[in-house]
Amino acid sequence: MAGRGDRRRRLTPGEGPLSRVPPPVAFLVVIGLFLLGAWLGGWIGVTLLATLIVLVLALLLATWQTLTPGERALRMITLLMLIVITATVGYNSLAT
Repeated sequence: MAGRGDRRRRLTPGEGPLSRVPPPVAFLVVIGLFLLGAWLGGWIGVTLLATLIVLVLALLLATWQTLTPGERALRMITLLMLIVITATVGYNSLAT
């Protein structure tokens, strides 16, 4: 049985950093921030997308020890894609 200090053990449902947040609410917040940020553009869009980056990064750091290397890679790719999208929205707002 994994001890309390064993950070490598798998998270079971109801134990993670978002255990008290209903899944539909978490989903709607992420989708809302992303779609509004991409749709509004400008500095408001960049701010919304940057907020999403911070939230995703915080969740990644909170669960890093329990993730397998493959899960880590997929989450890092997702984070990098979000950073590229945010930079594109920011660049486009400067260009217009």
